Amino acid sequence: MFRGFYTVGSGMIAQQRRTEMLANNIANANTPGFKAEQSSIRSFPEMFMSSLNAQRIPTQKGIQLNGLSPVGELSTGVYMQETMPLFTQGSLRETGMTTDIALLDGSLPIDAETGEQGAVFFRLENENGNELYTKNGNFTIDAAGYLTNPMGYYVLDTNGQRIQLQNDDFSISDAGDIMQNGTAVATLGVSFAEQPGALLKQGNGLFTSDANLPEAQNLAGVGYSFQQGFLEGSNVDAAKSMTDMLAAYRAFEANQKILQAYDRSMEKAVNEIGRVNG
Repeated sequence: MFRGFYTVGSGMIAQQRRTEMLANNIANANTPGFKAEQSSIRSFPEMFMSSLNAQRIPTQKGIQLNGLSPVGELSTGVYMQETMPLFTQGSLRETGMTTDIALLDGSLPIDAETGEQGAVFFRLENENGNELYTKNGNFTIDAAGYLTNPMGYYVLDTNGQRIQLQNDDFSISDAGDIMQNGTAVATLGVSFAEQPGALLKQGNGLFTSDANLPEAQNLAGVGYSFQQGFLEGSNVDAAKSMTDMLAAYRAFEANQKILQAYDRSMEKAVNEIGRVNG
């Protein structure tokens, strides 16, 4: 009976965390470059139960294992193992702003072992000099003329250098070359992640890696392009997310009802079955 409490409780916690993840996806449905998260729910390892006294509990075909008689397996509940971003391309939204840049996926290699398709990202540098990655091309120009993201992190070129411009009157080619006053100023840097699922999510559409990702410009088989005046939107499917949230809520509710049934059974056992008549 008490094992049932733990099993049902673990199911409720897993569905609660899944609901929170889906709510975050829906809240960011209009955030540029946001990558929807997916959950992985697994069962805890099953326990193998055996009888110390085979004559009291029925055995399975009389099999003996180290002097013990197998009874069967017992599930110990479920848990949400991890959340993983989905790196598919979001739809484009036109803004007309010269500092808004969309990074479009081209032909990207697929990892032979995992079957996971690689991904490309803008290269950023934070105030500590660490490199970060994003698909949010909602950039601006700071007071010193550097191209930055909304958090003030510097956009890097293919050489890992900060990009400094005179003003926001510039153009960007499909290959990422930045032209100002008829002169090539820099080329937007792009990093390639062979296994994007291994990246660490930092919030605000940013990702980090244990080691800096390679520059994608000269990598064989890696294709991408840029579109100025556009932003890549979120890849959240709002309708599907709402449906999944309702399903998670129903699963939570079902576990809750089972928990209430267990509670009533325990109450009956304590107050009625265990009563001693005087």
